[in-house]
Amino acid sequence: MPTETTLDDLAAEKFVSLTTFRKNGAGVPTPVWIGRDGDALVVTTPAGSGKVKRLRKNRTVELRPCGRRGTVEDDAPTVRAVAEVIEGDDAMRRLDEVLKPKYSVEYLVVMSIERLLRRGSPQRVMLRISPVD
Repeated sequence: MPTETTLDDLAAEKFVSLTTFRKNGAGVPTPVWIGRDGDALVVTTPAGSGKVKRLRKNRTVELRPCGRRGTVEDDAPTVRAVAEVIEGDDAMRRLDEVLKPKYSVEYLVVMSIERLLRRGSPQRVMLRISPVD
């Protein structure tokens, strides 16, 4: 009998397809970096992104391993979870602590470019992803 994939299994993935849901139930997948933070996983996204808007209405998410461009293999496992939007400097410091070691130079380059383009500190939030109760 195959074992069920869990959030723990996805923590080691380089990229994960995070699906959030519209009011009509349609899923919107987006490839994201992911890191482990205690018993949850964390993702960073711009504060004004569609993901954040959708999560404020429906906290349910689905996660699947994917490639850098969001390509998901047909047999990739799906993990259902719930996400919470967390804002503020403490959340951003925690994201740096979690994502910098995993993504190294790539993380630093992307965040630096974003800061330059936005002329200052990027308005980002943390999505804290936990198992469904």
